[in-house]
Amino acid sequence: MVRRGGGALSGDAGPRRSGDLHRRSRQRPRLARHRPHPRAGAGAGARRGLPRRGPCGLQRYRGIGPVPSGPSRPPTRSQLPVKKIELHLHLEGAAPPDFIRSLAGEKRLTLDGVFDDRGAYAYDDFAGFLRCYEGATRVLQGPRDYARLLAEVLERCAEEGVIYVELFVSPEFCGEADLSAWRDHLAAMTEVADAARADGIDSRGIVTAIRHFDPDRARRSAICAAETAGGWITGFGMGGAEQVHKATDFAWSFDCAAEAGLGLTCHAGEWLGPDSVRQALDLGCTRIGHGVRAIEDPALVRDLVERNITLEVCPGSNIALGVYPGWDAHPIARLADAGVRVTVSTDDPPFFHSTLRAEYDRLASTFDWGDTEFRQINLWAAEAAFCDTATRDRLKKEFA
Repeated sequence: MVRRGGGALSGDAGPRRSGDLHRRSRQRPRLARHRPHPRAGAGAGARRGLPRRGPCGLQRYRGIGPVPSGPSRPPTRSQLPVKKIELHLHLEGAAPPDFIRSLAGEKRLTLDGVFDDRGAYAYDDFAGFLRCYEGATRVLQGPRDYARLLAEVLERCAEEGVIYVELFVSPEFCGEADLSAWRDHLAAMTEVADAARADGIDSRGIVTAIRHFDPDRARRSAICAAETAGGWITGFGMGGAEQVHKATDFAWSFDCAAEAGLGLTCHAGEWLGPDSVRQALDLGCTRIGHGVRAIEDPALVRDLVERNITLEVCPGSNIALGVYPGWDAHPIARLADAGVRVTVSTDDPPFFHSTLRAEYDRLASTFDWGDTEFRQINLWAAEAAFCDTATRDRLKKEFA
């Protein structure tokens, strides 16, 4: 196989070393030029047209309103001065509708079927959500657009009290997973992330493959991830329609990312049951995106506890998409009570009319969670973060 950006890729390495996780004895890819890409922003990112630093280190874009958070409720115990970590946030999925609409206007693009009559994202089910998501993402057409979006999203995270966030971003939407185009996009995003870090919100990027495209396209995303590992990119994962393809079809991509030293996560146990989570564990993942349907198998729950697997739980997303009928039915509290390491994230917040603060409020009012529980889930998030030791230690001190 030949990289689109040049250079051959060999798949003749020996089997993976055995570890705590169940891993298959399969051939592991070896990068022909395995070295981290120099930290983006040191050259390519310093280009014209990127956001200037504003009063909070990020460019504010006029005319982009707040994400609706639903009807107001009385204050709850969750409204405490607790800082937050978010591990499961899709960059493209965090784009506010007004941001996408404004950007489409600048480019004179028509977005049929993306918005409803109220101006919100329009979808009726998960398949419609994916179509809407991909339709909105078509407006993002270059490094500068991604820099603007990241600046907007990090600003909103800071307003929610988030001090550390990991964002899923797909090379498929950044130049169709061409390595050279991906480097340009990454340089632009890294420049914004560096500016935000200087003002108190740290972030990392997780390259995500899209399951319902196909395994070959996932390989291209994995190569982009492996060739730019280090710096802002610290993880690799897979999202999209869980019902399409077997997880083992993507084993090569996960092995490629692991070989480059990236943390591994995978969406599983959202639409499919416990077997989906087991397949993600077989890929070598230490974190599971969603994973909530593990609750249906007590043996799997015990396995998650024994392995210290962390679930990136997004309750508002699960309820908005119909995985569960309401907050009372959501299993996050039962999973936590069983000893599973759960964290709380928003997934694609403007699609679900949610914010991280709103998620905390509902957890407090539904399950009587308070400062102790919120500190615990953030401590688990710090321990599971795909970051360097110094950053992890700093985050853990915030919640110890």
